[in-house]
Amino acid sequence: MATSKKSKKSPKPKQAKGEPRELKSGDVATNRRARHKFELVEKFEAGVELRGSEVKSLRDGKAQINEAFATINEGEIFLRGAHIPPYGPASSQNHEPDRARKLLLHRREIERLIGKMAQKGLTLVPTRIYFKGPRAKVELALARGKEGRDRRREIKDRDTQREVERDYKQRMR
Repeated sequence: MATSKKSKKSPKPKQAKGEPRELKSGDVATNRRARHKFELVEKFEAGVELRGSEVKSLRDGKAQINEAFATINEGEIFLRGAHIPPYGPASSQNHEPDRARKLLLHRREIERLIGKMAQKGLTLVPTRIYFKGPRAKVELALARGKEGRDRRREIKDRDTQREVERDYKQRMR
């Protein structure tokens, strides 16, 4: 006779400050500061034109996009400021870590982005790099910069919401 055991879910350990967050499966790099610095208006998915050693380095999970941005140059979109470190075993055939990388979008999407970026204050910011099957993708966000007072207001609203939830939990006990 088989006995059924109820599996108890162990609580997730709390994140200590300074430790890197776990990424979603397939994610290579995320830009969490983009949500803090910018108001994300719309998101797009774009392919990335990479060299072999860059793909290997991304598969190792080594990339930084904190200071990255996308620019439009002669009808093409390029990712600048993204750092993909050299891949160790490919010593002689390595890539330049901070080179501009071409992003792959349909012509209609690029033209639409050019039109939207013509509006004052909008920019293209990468929010994450991930693999979709064998292909490396970049999630781009059309973003508007937040002012200091907007950020402070957002932090204040978040703190008050946290206090309200804490009070509600204590009353329910």
